[in-house]
This record gives sequence, C-alpha cells and structure tokens, in this order.
Amino acid sequence: MEQSSFTRRRWLATALTSAAAINLRPTRLAAQSTKSIKIGFSESLTGGLAGSGKQALLTKQIWRDEVNAAGGLLGRKIELVYYDDQSSPSQAPGIYTKLLDVDKVDVVLGNGTNVTAAVMSGVIQRNKLILTPFALAVNATFKYPRYFQTMPYGPNGKEQFGAGFFGAAMTLDPKPQSTALVGADAEFAINALEGARTVAQRLGLRVVYDRTYPPNMIEFGTVIRAIQATNPDLVFVASYPPDSSGILRAALESRLRTRLFGGGMVGLQYAALKQHFGEGLNGVVGYELFVRAPTLDLPGIPEFVARYRARAGEADVDQLGHYVPPSMFSTMQILEQAIRDTGSIEDDTLTDYMRNSMFKTVMGNIKFGPDGEWTEGRILMTQYQNVRGRGLDQFDRAGTQVIVWPPQHRSGTVRAPFPPEKN
Repeated sequence: MEQSSFTRRRWLATALTSAAAINLRPTRLAAQSTKSIKIGFSESLTGGLAGSGKQALLTKQIWRDEVNAAGGLLGRKIELVYYDDQSSPSQAPGIYTKLLDVDKVDVVLGNGTNVTAAVMSGVIQRNKLILTPFALAVNATFKYPRYFQTMPYGPNGKEQFGAGFFGAAMTLDPKPQSTALVGADAEFAINALEGARTVAQRLGLRVVYDRTYPPNMIEFGTVIRAIQATNPDLVFVASYPPDSSGILRAALESRLRTRLFGGGMVGLQYAALKQHFGEGLNGVVGYELFVRAPTLDLPGIPEFVARYRARAGEADVDQLGHYVPPSMFSTMQILEQAIRDTGSIEDDTLTDYMRNSMFKTVMGNIKFGPDGEWTEGRILMTQYQNVRGRGLDQFDRAGTQVIVWPPQHRSGTVRAPFPPEKN
C-alpha cells in the first residue's frame, strides 16, 4: 500500500513537472520572438551628405516596414538603431562604439566612404561583420574578411570613375591629350583621384593639373581659373555634394572651356541639384547607378522607386529616387536573404553565406569577391545631353542622360565640348 501510494505520488510529481515544462516552453519561445533583431548604423541626416542620408534612412524604413508586415525575420521584428553622424567622419567612431557596446546591435551597417573608413578599426577589433553601401575602396587598406560593400565598384574600385570618364573621352575624335585632376582632401575623393591618375597615365594622357582642396571649401572660382590656365582637354572632378555644386557653378560662371568636364561628382544625382542647374547640366559627364535607358535592364527598380516615391513627399526627401534608394534597398535585400537562408544572425554564419552566394536584388544579381566587392563593376558614366528647363519628369525618360560608358550599356555617343556651343 505504501509502495502504491509512493508510486502514485511519484507519478503525480513527474506529471506536474512535465506539464510545467510543457507550459513553460511556449512562454520561452514567445519571449524569444518578441526580441527584435537590431540593425545599427550611423546616418548623415545633417551636414553636406544629408541629401543622401535622408534617402538612405527612408529606404531602410520602407524595407523594415515591409519585412515586419510580412512577419519579420526568424519570427522577430526588425528594429533600426541609428544616430546622426552629421556628415562628419570624426563623429562616427563614438557612434559605433555605442551601437556595439551599449545598444548591443546584432548587425552592423556602414555608411559612405569617409565614415566607413573611420569606423573600420572598431569593427575589426570586435570581429563584427560589416555590410556597407557607397564606400569606395575602403577594404583595399584593411583587407578585412568580414567586409561587404554593395555599390557596384567591383574589384578595381578606385579606377571605376577614371575608367568610365576617360574611357568615354577616348572615343572622341581627335583623341584628348591632357587632363586636369581636382578633388577634395578627403577619403572618397583621394581614392577616386588615385584611380583617375592611374587610368590617365595608362592611356597616355598628360596630367597638367593635379590638386586637392579643403573639404570645407565653398568658393571655387580660383580653382577653376587655375585649371583653365593649364588649358586641359579634360577636367576630372572628385567631389561631395556641396563642392560638386560649387565647382559646377564656378565652371559655368567662369566660362570654363574644355572638351569634357565631370567624373566622380557626388550630388549631381540628387533631384535638388538636377532642378537647380537645369540646362546648365548639359555636357556634364557624371556617374550614376541607374538611369532610364533602353540598354539598362533592371526591372526591379521602377517598381521599388514607385513605392519609395509614395513616401518621399511626406518625408520631404529626394523625389526622384534613382540614386541612393535602389542601391540602399539592395543592401537590405542582401541582408534579408542571408538571414532567411541561414536562419541566423551570427557573424560567422552570415560571413560564410555572403562569401559564397548570389543575391537577387533590385540592382540585379550581386556576388561578392574575396575583397567583399562586387565581382564585376558597373558604375555608369552618363552625359546630360537633352535637359530642358528644370522639370524632374524628364529624368524618367530615356535620352535626358545618355550612358556613354561602359560599352555594353552605352545608349548614345559622348559629345564635346563643355559647355555645349548652344549654352
């Protein structure tokens, strides 16, 4: 009898323990699913790069909202954790220290060239994967195996702007003989100028002017007059938005005459600057990531741009959406695919997957090489040829910006001189 009672008591205790375990298990799973996946980054929401930063942030928010509406990733909601770096690389290391050590973010995104270069040491020290957009040749110095960069620079990123600009120029008849090189004394421009210098020398072009200017410079008349004094056939510029605007304005006001003008000028892709300069853009050769052209087949972009524009007005950001948003959205698609397919947010797992996978994005299929760059570059060099007035709608039509490089995407012939005679 005692044995039977003991047996019943032991059975009851075991059953209660099992029931408690069964009841607790869903509670633990529910708690886990309510913990968000934190994605941390700095964004340039004020300062000279705010035009890019605000577009990038809206794009990330669109992606977050769409993913969360579909149930999140790994059963968890996406949370964006970010701070304004004020377009200043000096602000970035402190921000990323907070993101990693205080906010404990799960995934780290970089920013543009100057900011990404400034935070790499801290990221490497913590052995974190970094997925970064718009960073030119940063990993050429660090050679960090957990670095992935999503702008289509390719394995020879520093040379992309020079290859496109001078490649288009060398189709002119007669061929140009000389070039001026000018840019900001900052990481992005220094890298772009180094690549342009290499390409110019390879093509046998004489470099008759080669100077940098302070990043905070606002008056460029003296720079343009010094360039004009050397009488170059070509003028290659590597600049960020405030100086891109200042240099082009000075070139037009000083009546700079050359065969081609442009190159690695960030900012001319923005709706605000396209509207500001209007027909003054005609003849400028500048890089883009997407334009309307029959030779460029990226079917995912128009659909995404429509979704972006539906929110751009309310957010008071760039209304065109051809430059930053598609590239930024493709960055987030890469992260989404990696997390979904691996079922993980661990740095080791994501690194291995990214190193060996093809990603389907609005920017096309992307595969990373050993340096974390696209295996093949696709920076488009375009020339403004048919700008009329200041309306934005014309940039949604083929022919306003003609692709003049690379050859497989060329949609028209480059024209000289700059500015066009009719201007």
